[in-house]
Amino acid sequence: MARFRPNPPVDRHGVSASCTVLPDGPWPLVLDYLIERFAHVDAATWRQRLVDGDVLDDGGVRITTQTPYRPGLRLYYFRAVLQEAAIPFEEVVLYQDAHLVVVDKPHFLPVMPSGKYLQETVLVRLRRKLGLNGLSPIHRIDRDTAGLVMFSANPATRDAYHALFRERKVGKIYQAVAPWNPGLKWPHQRTSRIGASDHFMQQCELAGAPNAITDIRPLEISGALAKYELKPTTGQRHQLRVHMAALGLPILNDGIYPTLTPEGGIDHDKPLQLLAQSLEFADPVTGESRQFRSLRELQPF
Repeated sequence: MARFRPNPPVDRHGVSASCTVLPDGPWPLVLDYLIERFAHVDAATWRQRLVDGDVLDDGGVRITTQTPYRPGLRLYYFRAVLQEAAIPFEEVVLYQDAHLVVVDKPHFLPVMPSGKYLQETVLVRLRRKLGLNGLSPIHRIDRDTAGLVMFSANPATRDAYHALFRERKVGKIYQAVAPWNPGLKWPHQRTSRIGASDHFMQQCELAGAPNAITDIRPLEISGALAKYELKPTTGQRHQLRVHMAALGLPILNDGIYPTLTPEGGIDHDKPLQLLAQSLEFADPVTGESRQFRSLRELQPF
């Protein structure tokens, strides 16, 4: 039996098409299914997307407002964010070759499209700027965090770079500004189990076998604050923010830990004081020793 090969349409303005396969169901038209399945998008918007040719089948044929529903049909559609707010900070490309792109990301800019962010993401900006539709992130950092992010430019070597992170072969150093506590033993290693909290935006420390390790040491001390070097051995979601908050040292301007604050009130003058400062590894393609450092600095004390 021949292996099925998806046939997605080419990217548009740096954005890849999303995909869905129609399940068994009672809908007379594809439009009826889209309106019910993706109820967060209003019916008028779906109709306009079909009119504009923004929904295609696996053969590249446009789905219209009158296309009959057929279970098993593979659809590709292009997301859109209405009135997406511009993010007034720019990413900087530090390195590029046939396999790898390394970027120095500003605070507030997401790495990947999600929710209300689409064009204003590092991935989509880079695809447009560099003309690399196949660009894909090798790892991610939070939207609130600034610093280094690596992207794969070649699908043939992509998994070799992913393996560096899976096998913990990347040396990662972060810097953070947070309260100073001379009463803790320094340097300090925080070892705990991190998992989902009651709120989807937050993680928390849980009972059980540890899955998160962070080495922490102070670099500079100024009054009630200190600049810290953070070396995570593992890569749990929000690991550094959770570990610092658990120590009673929440990172300066953190709107999630220890207290979740409304997202709507973003203050561009008060970025989270967390920086992905350096990455070091042996390049799996060339064998060369690689070391990259962010050009950005956390705010002075």
